[in-house]
Amino acid sequence: MKSYICGIGTANPPNKVPQMQVADFMAAAHQLDEQGSRKLKALYRVSGIGQRYSVLEDFTRQNGDYTFFPNTHDLEPFPTVQQRMEVYRKHALDLSEQAVRNCLDQVSATPLQSLTHLITVSCTGMYAPGLDIELVERLELNPCVRRTAVNFMGCYAAFNAIKLADAICKADPSARVMLVCTEICTIHFQKNPEEDHLVSNALFGDGSAAVLMQGQPCQEVSLELQSFHCDLAPAGKREMAWHIGDTGFEMTLTSYVPDLIKNGIKQLTERLLQGLRTTVSEIKLFAIHPGGRRILEVIEQELGLTRDDNRFAYRVLHEFGNMSSATVLFVLKELMASLTTQEKDEPVLSFAFGPGLTLESMLLKVHYAEAKV
Repeated sequence: MKSYICGIGTANPPNKVPQMQVADFMAAAHQLDEQGSRKLKALYRVSGIGQRYSVLEDFTRQNGDYTFFPNTHDLEPFPTVQQRMEVYRKHALDLSEQAVRNCLDQVSATPLQSLTHLITVSCTGMYAPGLDIELVERLELNPCVRRTAVNFMGCYAAFNAIKLADAICKADPSARVMLVCTEICTIHFQKNPEEDHLVSNALFGDGSAAVLMQGQPCQEVSLELQSFHCDLAPAGKREMAWHIGDTGFEMTLTSYVPDLIKNGIKQLTERLLQGLRTTVSEIKLFAIHPGGRRILEVIEQELGLTRDDNRFAYRVLHEFGNMSSATVLFVLKELMASLTTQEKDEPVLSFAFGPGLTLESMLLKVHYAEAKV
């Protein structure tokens, strides 16, 4: 039995914010002096991010015109968890719907009512009845569609959703699974001046990605699932973490994370490829979660990749920033859009990383329908 990724759709909120404009907002919010402001802006300049998207207009405005943050010099009283969750609920459904419709626009003869399973993924907001039920109602799906929620796993969560969809499709060849990763990261800005928080604020944006998976390839190009491997680096448990505090979700992301990934990525790849008669040197297509510029660079160093090998990840990082679980799906979408029949049967290597420290890997294969070859 096999399973295939047949289409990937994406969506972002309308507020596109240049990276250095976010830096200006953060410098003012942290009330930094001239030296502190210069250091912060240097961090933003080397991030590899050109722009990000946010559901909040405040990042494009001046203090006095804010609609979410208080119009006070210190942004107090700071938004509560409840206020942030209200914003999440207001926007998550629309973004998710846009991503699903964008996905199905690319896959012919797939009506919404034919979907048998729905998997929703998020670590930036929760409520019940949740996003899954609201999507069923908004999209007028079959009310008997089987629903699963993957919550609070962070940037690697899309891999767990894909694994679940893979198991469903292999158990039932008639299954059509829609998985939706929706993350609204920018509502969780924290004023904590520690370096970890400053780094987090420099990376994350908002976005949604939807993937259609099924037991048969689609009419044109698909990605056939080959293998998965997951590993843990417990030494990084405190280096990347995600907790709920009194004023929002608090991300810890230290400068040691790239080194931890560097130390584990070669072994992770060897275990994934073991027994598949494939080596890294034979792989030409990569879809790597751009957790940050430095993470991409250390993977290249360890696996002998070039920046061009990693071009899809760099492009997504520059255009969208890190959108947590949705990001690697944006990268896979870029890769799929670039494929030609010359790449039929080529392997695709994909990675994502998150709290734990969790290292996820996946091997896929490019599939073209015979009529198109």
